[in-house]
Amino acid sequence: MDSEQPIPGEQPTESPAWSKRVPFQVDVGGIIQLMGESLYSRPEVAVRELIQNAHDGIMRRRAEEVTFQGRIDLRQDPERHLLEVSDDGIGMTPEEAETYLGTLGLGISGWIKGRGDTAGASNLIGQFGVGLLSGFLLAERIVVVSRHRDDDRAVLWEAGSGTDILLASAERESCGTTVRLHLKPDFAAFAEQEELLESVIRQYAEFLPLPIYLNEGGQRVNVGTAAWLETTPDRRAVEMELESYFGETPLEVIPVRVERPVTVRGALYVTPQRTPGFTDAPTLTVTVRRMVISRRLQGLLPDWAPFIRGVVELPECDPTVSREDLVRNVRFAWVQEELDRAVFSHFEKLVESDPKRWETLIAWHRYLLAGAALAHEPLRRLLGRSYRFSTSQGLLTFEQIFKRSRGRPGFDSDADYVLWYNPNRHQESWMNTLFLDYPAPCVHTLRSFEETLLALMAADLAAEGCDIDVRIAGPGSPDFARSVLGMGDLGEAPPVWQDFLGSDRVRVLVGRFAPRIPVMAFLSERAELYKTFEELKKSGSVPAGFQRLIDAHFSGDVPRPNEVVLNLDHRLVGRALEQSPGTPLGSVVRLLVGKALATAGWVPDRPAFQREEDDLMWIAEALWGRDSRPGGD
Repeated sequence: MDSEQPIPGEQPTESPAWSKRVPFQVDVGGIIQLMGESLYSRPEVAVRELIQNAHDGIMRRRAEEVTFQGRIDLRQDPERHLLEVSDDGIGMTPEEAETYLGTLGLGISGWIKGRGDTAGASNLIGQFGVGLLSGFLLAERIVVVSRHRDDDRAVLWEAGSGTDILLASAERESCGTTVRLHLKPDFAAFAEQEELLESVIRQYAEFLPLPIYLNEGGQRVNVGTAAWLETTPDRRAVEMELESYFGETPLEVIPVRVERPVTVRGALYVTPQRTPGFTDAPTLTVTVRRMVISRRLQGLLPDWAPFIRGVVELPECDPTVSREDLVRNVRFAWVQEELDRAVFSHFEKLVESDPKRWETLIAWHRYLLAGAALAHEPLRRLLGRSYRFSTSQGLLTFEQIFKRSRGRPGFDSDADYVLWYNPNRHQESWMNTLFLDYPAPCVHTLRSFEETLLALMAADLAAEGCDIDVRIAGPGSPDFARSVLGMGDLGEAPPVWQDFLGSDRVRVLVGRFAPRIPVMAFLSERAELYKTFEELKKSGSVPAGFQRLIDAHFSGDVPRPNEVVLNLDHRLVGRALEQSPGTPLGSVVRLLVGKALATAGWVPDRPAFQREEDDLMWIAEALWGRDSRPGGD
């Protein structure tokens, strides 16, 4: 396109009726209302902003006077509904007051930082030039009296809800700045309640190195420092201060001190709070140049560690305009990486140097750690060395389970390693008995996430070339009957016996094993759950959203049903199977099947109870020499 050609619609007509240029009109009242409703979440942040401005004035004076200390004073006047914030910093000239106090978005601190060549700029907090105007959240009128260190003149700056600003000469004995808020009636408490201001100071300026005094009190309100900010922090002191600040006893303290690529100083800790589920985002207290930005900032701590809390000083990070969050830029991402590395490396060291302490943390946050490990491979590998599964051989780590699960030659489908697991809590004792003389353990994945965790740990090894297989402990799994049970001739029961003994919830098998055991039953809790959901679905009582969760859980896979194995080497069972199911021996076998299923944790339904009653009566009648069946004598 020809750059000289006019853009349609941006040129005046050939014979305009009139034209003129006008300046932007700023509705100060509207801007103040916008700041209150959109920029700041709470009115007390106005006090925070004024403390920050006072801090920057003192820091600018410190940069020029090495021995100068400085202080900030807050004063309340309940009679006149006044709140004052005063400092003995560098102050302002009349020209600076006119330029910076009356221009939204232009502040002295921000201008100095942008220039980048002034001593002490790195210690300044302010940047955006909206701090003073935030005072209108609380006040209907603001009066500022300031005197610059190198000027004999003092200046008065006054503004209210209108568009005009009053600038006038004033009297002030020494350099510094005083901001006086004429409070709105709704916020008179800020001039009346001393404890309210103390709370605000401690919430935002607890760690600010400058002393802050209230109503000419003899003791500073803010602490001014913290053990975790020291060059060589004392571990016990850090732990005690974390406990005091957060109101809970840390289970483990993780000191953080990073200088490159971004400065991070502070301390993290493992909370004793057992957060339910795996989705609660970990939160953090963040300070920038010692001023608290947020006590619940999200996004910096690793998602896999929702049990981590703490406080960090991030002098190089950029606050948002509201100073209630951080800008999500490259420095923010660097801090994320460094905190993730700090937490994980600390846990790695614990595994090696103090395994008992690490086991204590696992015991306390077992669900959270295991749940997070499902999606975080490094943590999963760490837990593989330290997380203890319940097994038929006691509590074992995945590494220990793996070493004991080498495949048996001639069995196990030639896999190098076979991991057997039992997901049914009702069969834990039963499985322990079956695996008593077996060299490999049976892992009891009694918590829903443990089955997935075990499979993922095995998959991590498989990805490295290990020939490993994970199988459920049951006769339907390859080689379980031969390898674990020592069972031979396993096969399907004749159809008539399947119809007589089984159902759509029970699969009947026959085999040969220890003659003393007539029946073995293996319950599938997943199948029972699936069947229950299917019945609810048919009744139309499952909400659509819940049904989607059910479908996602089973992923279209119909679980294997409960399994029963009849022992051909048991005298009673063997003789019964030589006859038809309708004999008294058949009813005895059906009672034995019901008992075995009940022992495994199966809950009989109404038809099952009715069959049991019929079988008992039929056996009794046979013993009495009578046939109570329809058509019998």
